[in-house]
Amino acid sequence: MNNTAVRGTRAMTLALAATTAFILAGCASTAGGGEAAPEAGCAPEDIQLIGQVRNETNPYEKAWLDGGDAFAESVDLEQTRLTYDGESPKQQEQLRQALSTGNPECMVLNVLPNGDSDTTPIVKEADAAGAYLVTQWNKPADLNPWDGYDTWISHITFDGVDSGRQIAEAMFEQMGGSGGIIALQGILDTAAAKDRFAGLQEALAENPDIELLDEQTADFDRTTGFEVTKTLITKHGDAIRGVWAANDDMPLGALQALEAAGMTDVAVVGIDAVPEAVQAVADGTMTATVSVDGPWQGGVGLAMGYCALTGELDVAGLSDEQRAFFAEQTLINAENAEENLTPKANVEDFECGNLFDRVTGPVS
Repeated sequence: MNNTAVRGTRAMTLALAATTAFILAGCASTAGGGEAAPEAGCAPEDIQLIGQVRNETNPYEKAWLDGGDAFAESVDLEQTRLTYDGESPKQQEQLRQALSTGNPECMVLNVLPNGDSDTTPIVKEADAAGAYLVTQWNKPADLNPWDGYDTWISHITFDGVDSGRQIAEAMFEQMGGSGGIIALQGILDTAAAKDRFAGLQEALAENPDIELLDEQTADFDRTTGFEVTKTLITKHGDAIRGVWAANDDMPLGALQALEAAGMTDVAVVGIDAVPEAVQAVADGTMTATVSVDGPWQGGVGLAMGYCALTGELDVAGLSDEQRAFFAEQTLINAENAEENLTPKANVEDFECGNLFDRVTGPVS
């Protein structure tokens, strides 16, 4: 064979190889922003799933971890449930231990940072170790997953201004549009507490006949909610016609204080739709709450990491909106409380193609 023939044969061989590679690439499964999904990084049985919240005495946070268990069971794994009792140093130490004792490159962390300032060290340590991470609720406004963090998949939160305003408007309607209220704020170093209170302030600006008598932090805690409300009842008495609270644990505590004072006709609202609060709405002792679906939060964060590790989700191909987004939330009132009494995870929500179905807009 002469040199011209050899060159021709080689050219045909290279062209065939390139065509075959192109066809195979086109047949590859896609995820995220339409890009070809990466090759699986870990065998499914080697993946470690970790969910971390403040405590399990808060029904919403317990429901979050239960949702993580539901997802883990659906893929024949177990979730490690971590709680840090609202103590930032304890949260950081738990995550450091997890990253140092397991195989971080096959690890998924679904984390509720204790406050905005806790998110940065969590993100940096997880990214340095190569562990996939989903954070929820709290982060500094200038910290974003797309700023060079390869394994920080997403930050999920909810429009707190909207939920704070929704429950305020429901309370004002129950009050007949006038009267005095007290507000129970959450942990002040959290976006959720700040945004929800901003929503209340928006509603107050539009309802001049409603007077904010007092506002104090009750740390998202039921016992503190009881004590603060008890103190404010002593201070303001029957002038209190409504209690606005930034989660559900605080108003459940407030209800106990109101009942003890014989003030059973006060409109009380909260956020999170924990079963006890939804039951209170159904019974008429609470006016409204907002559901952010704790079981979904607990499962979807782990599912994102699992899909990334099994090659079904391309993190680099996700849009900015998918990497930091507001998720759906629902006002629960007397009309729909009965159908929302028992929150359960729907494992179909955790399938790799459904992970971003609840996105309502980007976190700006």
